[in-house]
Amino acid sequence: MNATLAELSAALRAGTLTSRQLVEQCMARAQDPAGEGARTFIHLDGENARRAADQVDQVRRAGGDPGPWAGIPISIKDLFDIAGQVTTAGSVVLKDAPRASADAVPVARLKAAGFVVMGRTNMTEFAYSGLGINPHYGTPANAHERALRRIPGGSSSGAAVSVTDGMAAAALGTDTGGSCRIPAALNGIAGFKPTANSVPMEGTFPLSPSLDSVGPLAATAQCCAILHGVLSAAPATAEAQLGLAGLKLAIPQTVMLDGLDAQVSASFAQAVSRLSAAGVAIGELAFKQFGELAGANSKGGLIAYEAYAAQRERLQQRGSGYDPRVKVRMEKGAAQTADDYAQLQAFRRDWIRRVSAEMQACDFLVCPTVPTIAPEIAALAGDDEYGRVNLAMLRNPTFANFLDGCSISVPCQAAGTAPVGLMLIGRHGDDARLLAAARAVEALVAPPRR
Repeated sequence: MNATLAELSAALRAGTLTSRQLVEQCMARAQDPAGEGARTFIHLDGENARRAADQVDQVRRAGGDPGPWAGIPISIKDLFDIAGQVTTAGSVVLKDAPRASADAVPVARLKAAGFVVMGRTNMTEFAYSGLGINPHYGTPANAHERALRRIPGGSSSGAAVSVTDGMAAAALGTDTGGSCRIPAALNGIAGFKPTANSVPMEGTFPLSPSLDSVGPLAATAQCCAILHGVLSAAPATAEAQLGLAGLKLAIPQTVMLDGLDAQVSASFAQAVSRLSAAGVAIGELAFKQFGELAGANSKGGLIAYEAYAAQRERLQQRGSGYDPRVKVRMEKGAAQTADDYAQLQAFRRDWIRRVSAEMQACDFLVCPTVPTIAPEIAALAGDDEYGRVNLAMLRNPTFANFLDGCSISVPCQAAGTAPVGLMLIGRHGDDARLLAAARAVEALVAPPRR
């Protein structure tokens, strides 16, 4: 398992590790012909990564302090502008787009904190799937039982694999319906979806502006908290402390527990048992509102409408270059009228009000991140099975996006078994408390890191 950001920071500051050494380790893993690097990175930026690492090392050798996170390698999802590079969003139809004139705000903030950008990671085309399959650049295999080539989860597929395989210490992703949390859950790491407006989207290729958010994937919830502090430019404050005793969690009884496989069901039950024994008050609440979402989104929802509106002209001119499975979902937006869209936005406002009222009875919701372990890529060759599994993977995480809340997935499987994610969901703006709770929960339910 990869070192945490805190562990790497301590080693860099103590001089037992240099940034250049760390970057070279990551590069070796990314360039290993027997590994997943060729499918994990759309663009591996070794030259600039080495230059940035050397600059950090030089400052430290001269007795300067470039900051606690300076010199730590991070990967960037191919949705973010990096100055001088083309943002292709996992697609081939944008390969001839103009190079970015400036870094996206999240990228700029990471660089300002001293993180070293390793390159641009692969993803589902235009971030429009929870599986992580990409026919243009290949699909990086899940870290678990790699010989079976299980899906990485999406849309931030390369982001997750870059972390699990030690090609980067952490990754920058986006989450519109679970795109940070799904691959985190399926690969056994942590993934955080913040309150959407807490991290600026400038310079980030949009999928659905109503639902998009920018979040990290990393080894632990604590790593995610550190990264979110950088990305949100939150003022430096004492780290939130939230003990397990007295914490109130609610398990939604509508939809979220449907169709769990044996591994996920057992892992979730064990996690709940451990939390309860530690003094967490765990109740069951109906949340019947969750049963309304499938019907409300039956025409493709906000994502299809907004994605199609943004890409209509490109679809008409270059539609043959799209992943057909992405194209067909995006084109559902053509059947929606402005009236449909307005009604769905009104429904969302009322839905948020009703769900938020029921959430007053607890601190956070808790449930499995996704209902099954990662299936094999080959099993999803047929469009029907692809569609069914994609909806299953997106089902639980998407509630937090529609709620405009915050959410995190942390590992909860037994050591040596397939990765399973435990998801916490909080209300709008409750990010700091959620991250504090996640650190305490993860310490109890996650398998040993060593």
